[in-house]
Amino acid sequence: MTYDRPAGLQTVDAKTPAVLALAGPVTRDMVPVLCDDVRALLEGTGAGVVVCDVGGLGPPGLGVVDLLARLELTARRAGGRIRLRDPDPALHALLDLVGLRFEMEGQPEQREPPLGVEEEVEPGEPAV
Repeated sequence: MTYDRPAGLQTVDAKTPAVLALAGPVTRDMVPVLCDDVRALLEGTGAGVVVCDVGGLGPPGLGVVDLLARLELTARRAGGRIRLRDPDPALHALLDLVGLRFEMEGQPEQREPPLGVEEEVEPGEPAV
């Protein structure tokens, strides 16, 4: 895996999530470095969310699941969370299989109804 740490932290405001691009096969040696990056992004930018671009991780496996679980734990301890961008459908299925739930970019939030879904109206009630 090729991972070049950028010099300094990205400049973002509190509403813009920080982005961490993950690429290539991840080794155990890289996990602490990536956890430190997540912690630094959360603390340095003031953002409550770090978006992890997982599109370049390659085929999903238990190593990727372990990495994402550790990144989420690190983010929670720092007062934030991670959101996944561009997950492979197989990764999404593997995360469901092991019981891990991650917020995915582009999905509606838990309390927000999906766009394009209309509520059912009972007969006799006026349509809103």
